[in-house]
Amino acid sequence: MTAMTALKRDIHPALGYLSDGRLLREFAYIDGRWTQALDAASFEVRDPFSGQVLAHVASLGADDATRAVDAAARALCAWQTLAPQERAARLRAWYDLVCAAREDLALLMTLEQGKPLDESRGEIDYAASFIEWYAEEAKRLNAEGVTSHLPGAQMLVSREPLGVAGLLTPWNFPSAMVTRKAAAALAAGCTVVIHPSSYTPLSALALAELAERAGIPAGVFNVVTGQAQPIAQRLCEDSRVRVMSFTGSTEIGRLIAQQCSSTVKRLIMELGGNAPLIVFDDADLDRAVGIAMDAKFATSGQDCLAANRIYVQRALYPAFCEALARRVAALKVGCGLEPGVQIGPLMHEHAVARTEARIEDALLRGARRLAGGAPAPGPRFVMPTLLADVPDDAAIMQEEAFAPVACITPFDGEEEVVARANATEYGLVAYVITDNCARALRMSRALEYGMVAVNRVKLTGAPIPFGGVKQSGMGREGSRQGLEAFTDLKYTCLDLA
Repeated sequence: MTAMTALKRDIHPALGYLSDGRLLREFAYIDGRWTQALDAASFEVRDPFSGQVLAHVASLGADDATRAVDAAARALCAWQTLAPQERAARLRAWYDLVCAAREDLALLMTLEQGKPLDESRGEIDYAASFIEWYAEEAKRLNAEGVTSHLPGAQMLVSREPLGVAGLLTPWNFPSAMVTRKAAAALAAGCTVVIHPSSYTPLSALALAELAERAGIPAGVFNVVTGQAQPIAQRLCEDSRVRVMSFTGSTEIGRLIAQQCSSTVKRLIMELGGNAPLIVFDDADLDRAVGIAMDAKFATSGQDCLAANRIYVQRALYPAFCEALARRVAALKVGCGLEPGVQIGPLMHEHAVARTEARIEDALLRGARRLAGGAPAPGPRFVMPTLLADVPDDAAIMQEEAFAPVACITPFDGEEEVVARANATEYGLVAYVITDNCARALRMSRALEYGMVAVNRVKLTGAPIPFGGVKQSGMGREGSRQGLEAFTDLKYTCLDLA
């Protein structure tokens, strides 16, 4: 970073490096206006590394959520009847602005979320890719004919936007989860009301600023900041909101489903994960260790796709443990703005306490700590940790662990490891490492997961249908299916007599 115009240096000096100070927004965005709470209430957004204040963001409530829905409902007719190529042009302009603001958006994300700056840059690229993809897909919601079974009739099936969409986004990917949902909904002709996590609202508000500059009309794109429970509940219970899209824990997902039941909304949910990574003894050791590192420690382990349970076939197990321990111990921990840092802070201190309790539980059950345990540089840090011989009944193997803690356990045969990997309520993603092509296909079929990565980590992107099975969610995001999720089918039967 190079020094630029100082901005709010009295709050956090790193904000002085923003080249466009207007991207730092502290008010909510409703009906094309930057809006504070009626009582001027606000909440602090803090840097998880230093604890310093970044901003005081408007703390809105349920009535403000209703005002946002009012605006979205008023804007709906004009937006959904706009020619698809016009909606595509606005989205394309938004995409161009996001790309141009990449460095500023990445800086804001690192400051409010804590992830290393290079990871933040990667997330901005990922976020922008959804806007670009859906700008193109907006023009492809085609009607289709149906071969008539009735004499003298012509039949047509078309897709129409569901209406107002409520979007609830998490703190671990504060830009990409906004664009993956919002770009699809906007392309389909829906208007949106977004509630970002109160830990990381600045990324969503910066995206709103850029959406406004891109010419997305007032009321089409709204961001309501504040306490999650009253805002989310109001969106769930408002009958004008026809679809709720949520990314977060399975526990909260169940609650949202209950709150939406009275209005029978469409639900799109990406919930918790408990990903297995399965390494067979025919795998190349160095490659397998590299895949395990990337699958576990990205975003400091705070990722629903993180490899939570690493199963290694017994013949390779000792060498794998030794090699992985060296890599884990070498990870650089610190402030995400420092060059070379790979592991940043966790989002909040109770996550640290929960993680430490899970590590202690595993050790009491017979696990061995091969890396980790050194003093942490701050109260929100967990040092990168490797636990070996972790039993399946340990809490850290049963629950999603949002932390830089890798757990390894040996296995003997294919049937055994499939049964152990599937013994969970979750089913988001699984990883398989093997040089046997037939085994790779067998494992992909046998594993009860919505996505399976074979011999690689990166599998996501705008063109693919992202989502899980069992209690890891419902519906898909990204891809053509992610656009169709915000539409309903309409069937027209026309008499030709």
